[in-house]
Amino acid sequence: MSYRVCVVCMGNICRSPMAEVVRRKTLADHGLGDVVSVDSAGTGGWHQGHPMDERASAMLADNGYDGSSHRARQFLAGWFGQVDLVLAMDTDNLRALRRLAPAGSDVRLFRSFDPAAPPGAEVPDPYYGDREGFADVLEMVRAASEGLAEHLSRTLRH
Repeated sequence: MSYRVCVVCMGNICRSPMAEVVRRKTLADHGLGDVVSVDSAGTGGWHQGHPMDERASAMLADNGYDGSSHRARQFLAGWFGQVDLVLAMDTDNLRALRRLAPAGSDVRLFRSFDPAAPPGAEVPDPYYGDREGFADVLEMVRAASEGLAEHLSRTLRH
């Protein structure tokens, strides 16, 4: 793997692991599976070692994805030396990551790769909501994952 992407949300049990699973498949579908690696983490560590939220995992499974092997991790400042692109799910996590990031780190909002999303668009946390919130997150994740795959196809192959 020559290019590494890490997707980050608050606890790494809903949004970012869903994005990791979808993004990995999308990149593989674009022929980038051997060139780009994807993982995920949370800015907080209170869920470390826990599996993905059952509702997130069920939403993925219902749509043909497997998130069963996920275990939550906390993003550590030292990771910036090992990751090329860090994608935050919302502005709170973006600010937290930028406080940790050394100069020159590429830290962006996740939805910045969705061509249909307005500037500054976030992926809302579905944790306190219902199934519909997880379905909405999945659609946002799919759109941004497709946009990132297209971006990386252009930039990494030139």
